Amino acid sequence: MHLEMWGIKKTFGAFTALKEISFKVHRGEMVCLLGPSGCGKTTALRVIAGLEDHDSGRVFIGGRDVSHMPISKRNVGIVFQSYALFPNLTVEGNVTYGLHGRGMSRQDMRQRAAGLLDLVGLPQAGEKYPAQLSGGQQQRVALARAMALSPDVLLLDEPLSALDAKVRVHLRSEIKKLQRELGVTSILVTHDQEEAMTMADRILLMEGGSIVQDATPDDLYDHPATVFAAGFLGSMNFLPVSYDRAAATAAMGQARLRVPDEAARGDVGTRAVLGIRPEDVMLVEDGRGIVDSSEPNLLAVRADSLEFRGALYRMRLVAEEGSSLEQALFADVTARQVRRMGLGEGSRLRVCLPLARLHLFPGATDEAMPDRDAA
Repeated sequence: MHLEMWGIKKTFGAFTALKEISFKVHRGEMVCLLGPSGCGKTTALRVIAGLEDHDSGRVFIGGRDVSHMPISKRNVGIVFQSYALFPNLTVEGNVTYGLHGRGMSRQDMRQRAAGLLDLVGLPQAGEKYPAQLSGGQQQRVALARAMALSPDVLLLDEPLSALDAKVRVHLRSEIKKLQRELGVTSILVTHDQEEAMTMADRILLMEGGSIVQDATPDDLYDHPATVFAAGFLGSMNFLPVSYDRAAATAAMGQARLRVPDEAARGDVGTRAVLGIRPEDVMLVEDGRGIVDSSEPNLLAVRADSLEFRGALYRMRLVAEEGSSLEQALFADVTARQVRRMGLGEGSRLRVCLPLARLHLFPGATDEAMPDRDAA
């Protein structure tokens, strides 16, 4: 393992920011610390960097125990959200700033800067000043500066959050490409789910100072371990599961839904929650054979509202016989399908909740379920 954190705990007065978290990162891997504000992800990154002391636990980089070393001894590169470039230095001066005092000649430093600026797509920017560059270009310079020292670990602290949407999309692919080409071990901190999914090899999902799931992006999305994980990454419909005489069912209006086999048995009073993503709610088109007629969980519903999202519509569905807000279901439907079926507000239709796409969360309660109207 190239980077290891063992039982790291950090408190600020009465507030516990990190609850003895532990994880490992392979050499050349990009791992994302993902979670809502206040979950401890930035604190964890600062502990790795040596910018924040921790109360207990140990940090290893490249096999060295760096737990009590200053940042200058850890050989880490940091890219901040705010770029943090020196406005009075040229781009070349910013990139070579950390190389002074390392025994390199002026010519070697200039060559090093030129090579890195070429890698980040700014080969002609060396003599410019930060104020002459766009936000995206400044962040590229910050990345080149962080890489100039050939760091053992590259730390990216929400590096794209200050940029506009189009620049973010372009730059995240460029950063990932550069990281792979150089093979540098990287830790990315973000609250942006899409950024984490597209850039990370592995995601550590955090909540309340703890790591609640450690998985690849696709595994985290397809197999969330908790209601929190399911609701934070993407959208999820949640339905409470009830047990009556040891048989488990979930409800949508008056309809009783079949649940996955692993939930079929349990003691009366057992609590559980069932989840299904909006894109997995299938609309039944008569005569098109899209849904097998033997598939359980076919429901009669009414489109309460449609929200246009470009290629997709987010539909809010309620049970045909009338429904409270708690029984609403969201479905993502292609714009082409909406047009073909002539769907609109008030349309009556049938949907299927495929058993294979249902997620069971044993022990979860209604209170743990996120607001489904915000799906």
